[in-house]
Amino acid sequence: MFTLGTIACLVVVLAALIPVRLWEVAPGSVQEVGPRLTFDDAAREVTTIYPAENSIHFVTALGSKLTALDAFIGTFDPDVDVQTYEDRFGNESPSTQLQIGAQSMTTSKQIAEYVALDLLGFPVSFSYGDIVIQELVCADVPEPRSACRVLNVGDVIVAIDSQSTPTLKELIDAMDGKKSGDEVTVTVIPHGGGGQERRRVELMTNPDDPSRTIIGFIPLDTRSVILPFEVEIDTDSIGGPSAGLAFTLALLDDLTQGDLFGGQKVVATGTVSEDGSVGAIGALPQKAAAVKLFGADIFLVPSSQTDEDLAAASRILGKSVKIVRVSSVKDALGVLEDLGGSGLENSTIDL
Repeated sequence: MFTLGTIACLVVVLAALIPVRLWEVAPGSVQEVGPRLTFDDAAREVTTIYPAENSIHFVTALGSKLTALDAFIGTFDPDVDVQTYEDRFGNESPSTQLQIGAQSMTTSKQIAEYVALDLLGFPVSFSYGDIVIQELVCADVPEPRSACRVLNVGDVIVAIDSQSTPTLKELIDAMDGKKSGDEVTVTVIPHGGGGQERRRVELMTNPDDPSRTIIGFIPLDTRSVILPFEVEIDTDSIGGPSAGLAFTLALLDDLTQGDLFGGQKVVATGTVSEDGSVGAIGALPQKAAAVKLFGADIFLVPSSQTDEDLAAASRILGKSVKIVRVSSVKDALGVLEDLGGSGLENSTIDL
């Protein structure tokens, strides 16, 4: 005969095994960048490498699928955000988001290399890649032939009205003179593979700039950087662009004398653009919880983060970690120098 205790145990076991359409955003881990950097022989022929004894760290957040038990427990954990399928993936599929996250991490590393070496005076440039749809732009009531109805995230655009568009430059040229409401034939390679497909798309007005006509999508950044030597940043299976600031600062530290971080345990999060500006990231409160557990001294975060995110991160960190907002790589370097770092201007580099 089952007792109430036995029944309760069975319920817990079943709840731990039952998958549900819920995901978590939870604190991840803090990891050192320095040991992940490697330079080829060509690098050592043109400059000196100064392996860091005290490198900067980046921080991750977890996004695992939950069981019923995990979801129940997560609702009572202030550091965990339980999300529905729609919250997690929107209109994308899990496989598409995984692919985009991996590409975003690759691009983040490329831009970090570009920004760091450009700041140090090395000759660097970009090569433009395929036009891959990262996000669709939809009106409140999309037209039947609007991009958000006939195109898909992950599709690769290869032509407009039979005019080849291997990169964004050719796409911009092909859009010259087009007006909102015009229809064009967009040739794509569908996400997931297969032969080319031709789709009729009605152009729309850019909601952020009424003077511009757009197809109705945001492209994935598929550029690759051309460097005077090879730099490898090992990121395993980590996805997303939020480690860009940490990667950039780690490269600058390895390519110059001195300690940019002044012997302190520094963690940084933030995307980096080719102009060196630092952009907002997701899951800042969860990342702050991981940073606090790690025992960091300083946590560099994007100035462009929402006030709500920054307030939540500050509450989590309390007085144990100094949280500093930065708007650019140069801003971060100045902050670190003020806090005891060697400073980039005081470092030397052999070219």
